[in-house]
Amino acid sequence: MSLPLCYCTNVHACRSAADVPRMLDTYAVPVRHRAGFEIAVGLWLPATAVDELHAAPGGRTALRRALDDRGLSCHTLNAFPYGDFHGHRVKEQVYLPDWSDPRRLEYTLSCATLLADLLAPNAEGSISTLPLGFKLLPRADGFLDAAIAQLLATAHGLADLRATTGRVVRLAIEPEPFCALETTAETLAFFARLWQAADAAGCGPAAREHLAVCYDVCHQAVEFEDAATAIGDLVAAGIRIAKVHVSCAVQLDDPADADARAALARHAEPRYLHQTFARTSDGRILREIDLSAGLAVAPPEEWARATCWRTHFHVPVDAERIGPLGTTRADLRAALAAIVAHGIDPHLEVETYTWPVLPGAAAADPVAALVDGLARELVATRDLVATTATAAGGQLQAR
Repeated sequence: MSLPLCYCTNVHACRSAADVPRMLDTYAVPVRHRAGFEIAVGLWLPATAVDELHAAPGGRTALRRALDDRGLSCHTLNAFPYGDFHGHRVKEQVYLPDWSDPRRLEYTLSCATLLADLLAPNAEGSISTLPLGFKLLPRADGFLDAAIAQLLATAHGLADLRATTGRVVRLAIEPEPFCALETTAETLAFFARLWQAADAAGCGPAAREHLAVCYDVCHQAVEFEDAATAIGDLVAAGIRIAKVHVSCAVQLDDPADADARAALARHAEPRYLHQTFARTSDGRILREIDLSAGLAVAPPEEWARATCWRTHFHVPVDAERIGPLGTTRADLRAALAAIVAHGIDPHLEVETYTWPVLPGAAAADPVAALVDGLARELVATRDLVATTATAAGGQLQAR
């Protein structure tokens, strides 16, 4: 069943349940009007807000009514950021708690129960989550086994939710640079281990039904992966792609161009982590945990001689270029074409959470500017999906 195209509300600050109706009125409804077609919202709710909605009498019903009254729907949640995603400094804290921590399991299942209440009849839901943890943060011995145990407990919980509500909700693990799962090869190896553990525990069918991948196009483009190959390998391995983050990275086409590097330097900012990779002429990949102005303006010699840089900074998905910088929109086109070619129908969610920190983001009317930008992204994505599906004779839809 094809569902409306959605955008992720992690672009908006949300710290309590009371913020949700204001967010819908200020942004989501105007975005829908501006786009001119039906959209859904991919809600991001921090753990504090999810707890409030469960604790308050009628809280979950009120959230469903808030969406219904505004003509909006929700079929996917972003449960990657657990805490405040709009603080002064988020960086590596966004990966905490990791999947070895019981709080991650509790939060995810609470989100699933909430989403089951929001789903339209016959719709299936998805929840994206972090790729286990961050490679550069301390991890206890047995981290991977603990994470697998909690993921299998999640699969049990989602199977029970389906049995009691009739609603299918899947957890979609989202690979990201410098995380425990970042490359498609690492993801394939992990799911093979996960399936083996699930079979040994007697929950193989539940795990395969309810545990999946969220393919973030920006993340895999930063890794310099070929989208068609990556998606094909996941499909061939029998790993469900439940969700696709429609996203683009910023690209430095010519590292020798000082003006372009100066433009890239303006993307270094204190809130989010902007992992930066470069590909050399002999195919090696250079890696830096975070973009800095120093790296961009005065790069080491090997970086300066590289053929191309890519930075994990989500940029508007309708942009082929941003001034002297390129984007990875070609990878987005390739990913959508691969999805059509393989006949899969994941949830499509535009996720440009970085609008507030884009260089030059200050505007006379920041709300209107954001609404306009999000609407342009949704229209461009709808048109790109339609063009891709028509060219391939496929069935992928984004209304």
